[in-house]
Amino acid sequence: MYQLAQINIAKMKGVNIEDPVMKEFVENMVYVNQLADNSSGFVWRLKDEDNHAATLNPMNDMQTIINLSVWEDIESLQHYTYKTFHSYFLKRRKDWFHQYGKSHYALWWIKKGEYPGIEESLERLRHLQENGASSYAFTFQKTFQEYS
Repeated sequence: MYQLAQINIAKMKGVNIEDPVMKEFVENMVYVNQLADNSSGFVWRLKDEDNHAATLNPMNDMQTIINLSVWEDIESLQHYTYKTFHSYFLKRRKDWFHQYGKSHYALWWIKKGEYPGIEESLERLRHLQENGASSYAFTFQKTFQEYS
C-alpha cells in the first residue's frame, strides 16, 4: 500500500518570513495548515514547535520556505490544493514568492506509514527540475500510478 508525498518550495520576496511583504501570507498560515490537517486524505506534514514549517531552514536561506506533506492519494491533495481556501494563496503566489525553477513542487509515492525526509524530498524536486516527470518525481499535470 502506498501514499502520496509532496514537497513545495517558495523563495520569498521578503528578506524573511517576518518581512512586511509576507504579512497576509503569514496571517493565514495557521488557518491554511488547519485546513490541510482536517482535509479528507491528509496524513502528515512537516512542522516545527509553532505547528508550521516556515521557520525551518534546511536550505540555509532565510528567504526559502518548504512545505512537505503526505496524503492518501492524488485526488485528496488535488482537492485541498485547488478546491479549498488554499487555492486563494496559490493564485496569489506571485505576490509573495519568486519563480522557483521549472517546478516549485514534486509528488511521489511512498510506502504507507512512512514519511519522507527533507533531503530525499529536495532530491526528488531537483530530479524533477532536471529530468522532467517520471515515477521518481512528478506533478499534477503528469502523474504516475501508485506502485502495486
